[in-house]
Amino acid sequence: MGSTWRDTDTSQEEEVTVLITGFGPFKSDYPLNPSWEIARSLPAYLPPLDKKDGSKKTPKEKGEEPNKNIKLPPVRLLVHPEPIRVNYQTVRSLVPELWHLDDNSNSNSGDGDGRAKRKIDIAIHMGMAGPQAVYKIERRGHRDGYAMKDVDGEFLRDQERRAREGRGWVWYGMPGELETDLDLDDVLGRWRGYANPDHNIRISEDAGRYLCDFIYFSSLAHLTKANAPRNVVFFHVPCENSEKNYAVGRELVLHLVRAIVESELARRARFKGNGKK
Repeated sequence: MGSTWRDTDTSQEEEVTVLITGFGPFKSDYPLNPSWEIARSLPAYLPPLDKKDGSKKTPKEKGEEPNKNIKLPPVRLLVHPEPIRVNYQTVRSLVPELWHLDDNSNSNSGDGDGRAKRKIDIAIHMGMAGPQAVYKIERRGHRDGYAMKDVDGEFLRDQERRAREGRGWVWYGMPGELETDLDLDDVLGRWRGYANPDHNIRISEDAGRYLCDFIYFSSLAHLTKANAPRNVVFFHVPCENSEKNYAVGRELVLHLVRAIVESELARRARFKGNGKK
């Protein structure tokens, strides 16, 4: 599973791996999904912070924890090599594999040295929302309420599956909602500190009960069942397909990664300061 780097005593120079996924086409209306167009354009590693970004308000000025003393380790961006089909069963089968990605199975893996298991420290699932120019990170995923057909015209039909499979149902024992373990309020303050203030970024409490919500809950449930930290978040981007939207989305994803890693390092430092591991 993940390397749980947040809770270890290893050096801050230990590489952090962030898995990033995007969805494929959504019917004929969206032959290109902006979430994938953004994801596939990302670099293999988080680049250094631009001077123009460092000049913006810091989280300390926003009442959040300061980040000026946080030195980031190398942060690897491990993009899933293809867009994920907007299909319930595809997502259900894929999610456990995402948390056990082979190092040489990714388009930006770089070294291709064949190491068997690349540990995933953090995951960011991406998908598109409506036309409003709003960029949202989701706090929770939902187990139930998936009433819409996927792109292949299939319903989820989990009520029937749950009744038929009983204790063998994949989400047996899971609550109706699961939240990320990431401190999204702290992340949001840091994220806003780096982002252009003209961009509308926020936390959302409802991921929509479609494939975006479904993949999010799938990861949250998979990690919960494995007794692993739920270091995953869903990022909703506007549905507009344009180079401008892709560029903004790419910039915001990179800032989001930085904000999450900083937040987790700050939390680890607090734990160590309190004598916890």
